[in-house]
Amino acid sequence: MSREPILSVEDLHVWFDLSGGSELHAVQGVSFDLRPGERMGLVGESGCGKTTTILAMMGLLPSSASVAGSVSLDGENIMARGEDTVSPHRWKDIAMVFQGAMNAFNPVKTIGSQIVEPMELHGTATGKAARGQTRELLELVGISGDRVNNYPHEFSGGMRQRAAIALALACEPRVLLADEPTTALDVMVQAQILELLVRLTRDLGLSMILVTHDLPVVAQVCDRAAVMYAGEIVEMGAMSTIYHDPRHPYTRMLFGATPDLLGDADVISIPGAPPRLDREIVGCPFAPRCDSAFAPCATVAPRRMETSPGHEAVCHLNDHVVAKEPA
Repeated sequence: MSREPILSVEDLHVWFDLSGGSELHAVQGVSFDLRPGERMGLVGESGCGKTTTILAMMGLLPSSASVAGSVSLDGENIMARGEDTVSPHRWKDIAMVFQGAMNAFNPVKTIGSQIVEPMELHGTATGKAARGQTRELLELVGISGDRVNNYPHEFSGGMRQRAAIALALACEPRVLLADEPTTALDVMVQAQILELLVRLTRDLGLSMILVTHDLPVVAQVCDRAAVMYAGEIVEMGAMSTIYHDPRHPYTRMLFGATPDLLGDADVISIPGAPPRLDREIVGCPFAPRCDSAFAPCATVAPRRMETSPGHEAVCHLNDHVVAKEPA
């Protein structure tokens, strides 16, 4: 795998305007790189900023949002001039599988016509060629090409999700953003969709960011993980390292809150709720819920520390950790 990133997000911030003149700081300084062929998980509870982060990368946030920072594709900041610079890359270089496939499709248009649309918009294929590619895409994701003229309501939930993946692949993107792609699907169908995503990224050489609240899913599917809390990445590193040596209490507690079907450990929920992001946060945002908090956590914001090569965490417990180069 090349070590040069295909995609770099640097110091990304997102604010939403609220009534009364206040604002909500939904994403707070998110930075990461994504390498060719890499699968990275973006993990955390609902409301931590995962979906807002990838919508900002696609330029799909509503007008009430303000965005700062950069999203670079092959070194080019595609956010430099807003829609003018994002639009040529949307769907062609970076595509998205939206949460809830029924919401991703127009109910009064056939599945096939909706997959053809981005091809014709970006000029990657038109007419008969586009229709032929659409049939091939449906076959690629496990749907008969004969169903190109079916409407979204004629597909099961799992089939619609497969069709949504075919739609995302329409213009042969290099980066796939999958936002909770298995939401509302039964366990067997979830496993099939995840297996499909892994196979497609491997066979097509795609890079993928998988947004989910489920750390074990990330451990199964992804090479690397970024754990988000209160709008920022609080831990990031290789999935194997995070799984065996989590360096932020939130990551450790997320694992503890997930049922282990092969073990006998009790499931322990995380107490409390994430902080409101329309108010100033003093100290560590996780401190009120943390089982390892001590005096500095309540008043001093923790620094980002490299606890080992390629493994970072934002926690006072790591203040005296010095990353060592591998021998």
